[in-house]
Amino acid sequence: KLILLDSLLQETSGEKSFLVKHCQTMEPSLVKSLAVPWLVLLSCLGGCDSGAVQIDSNNIDGILENNEFVFINFYADWCRFSNMLAPIWDEGADKIAAEMAGKKVVMGKVDCDKESSLGSRFHITKYPTIKFVQNGVLAKKEYRGQRSADSFLEFVKEHVKDAVAEFTDLSQLKTLDENKRHLIGYFSSPDGPDYQNFNKVSLTLKEDCLFHAGFGSAFDNMRPPGQNVIAFRPSKARESDSDQTFTGSLADLEQLGAWAAEKCSPLVREITFENAEELTEEGLPFLILFHGPDDTQSIREYNDLVARELLSEKSSMNFLTADGVKFAHPLHHLGKSKDDLPLIAIDSFRHMYLFPKFEDIKIQGKVKTFLQDLYSGKLHREFHYGADPEEEKKAIEDKSEDNNKEEKKDDTPEESKDDAKHIPRTDDEQPEEASKKPVKSTDPPESQFVHLGPSKNRYTILRDEF
Repeated sequence: KLILLDSLLQETSGEKSFLVKHCQTMEPSLVKSLAVPWLVLLSCLGGCDSGAVQIDSNNIDGILENNEFVFINFYADWCRFSNMLAPIWDEGADKIAAEMAGKKVVMGKVDCDKESSLGSRFHITKYPTIKFVQNGVLAKKEYRGQRSADSFLEFVKEHVKDAVAEFTDLSQLKTLDENKRHLIGYFSSPDGPDYQNFNKVSLTLKEDCLFHAGFGSAFDNMRPPGQNVIAFRPSKARESDSDQTFTGSLADLEQLGAWAAEKCSPLVREITFENAEELTEEGLPFLILFHGPDDTQSIREYNDLVARELLSEKSSMNFLTADGVKFAHPLHHLGKSKDDLPLIAIDSFRHMYLFPKFEDIKIQGKVKTFLQDLYSGKLHREFHYGADPEEEKKAIEDKSEDNNKEEKKDDTPEESKDDAKHIPRTDDEQPEEASKKPVKSTDPPESQFVHLGPSKNRYTILRDEF
């Protein structure tokens, strides 16, 4: 054994063997006990073909281009959470390599201290961050599941399996889940680039849309002769939009992917305890509709409002809906309960602000003004000091004028009418004191959704967004 070990060492190092120099001074039994461990070590000298692939700026583009699914751990050696994950990540890579042999799947890792450009390219703000790229497209969502080798394996298996459900009769389309969005394809056959591109898009957007395909002559009446057709069906329970057909070239994967992403990625999203972390990490304040579990009408009205009036705000605000029973805790901090649903509120990640009346969303510009008052700081000022006296006075006058139009004229002297318009703020407040702002002793309700962001017990946060 020692002769073999010594020979291997000399072949590996090309230098005078460590054993030749030192074994003469060691006990024979100790030398023998070290032989087997050294042989194991030597089997990996020169590079072991196990564990995750080390990715750098030189090889990343080739890896992304030549593989269908690339799972990447962005880490830093000084981060204790990265060090805890490292052996588990390598174990997961070995499991995936063994059970998915022949698949174009790679589990890689990026040292962000050495590859800072890749950290910037993939917008890494915490360690470790786990992202994945499928068919060359970076997923919008990170991996936030359990950190175990088995969980990594199941996640990859789930994402590479076929996401398209085949239907054989048009009647099956009448039973589609109305709470989901759907992309429906009518193809002459599953062969050819049209369906292949449809299938690739499905793998990228399977968490946002459900995909369905029908093949053959049974669906000839759904498509022009010699052509394949893809149609989008919105969530009928949540949206008022009609079905739409893709008018571009199905052979153009980039064009089809962009159209599908636009349709499957709604302006208004539902927040859940499962996706709250990633939504919070986006860093945009929330405009949230809290609704009852079975209330679809207020959701449709809210979707219509956002599409009609708030498109210009989408880069500054996240538009969300939330089950008011599941998210009862934020409601409690607003002084509300399930009996007050539906209602709308802003969570700025510092404070929460309640929109006065849900019915007022039908008033043109009312909600947009509410958002602009957040940006300007007016909501915060008014919480402390009350409404601006001049605006309050104007609102009272406008209301009084509206009421007067509905009533018959009376014989009240003009002076009395003027006096009636100037309602004091409190019973004992003098007119000249109306411009003084009484200070409230408390702040607006604190943000509750900020607590659902990335945990400092799980990540090293590079930049505290909140």
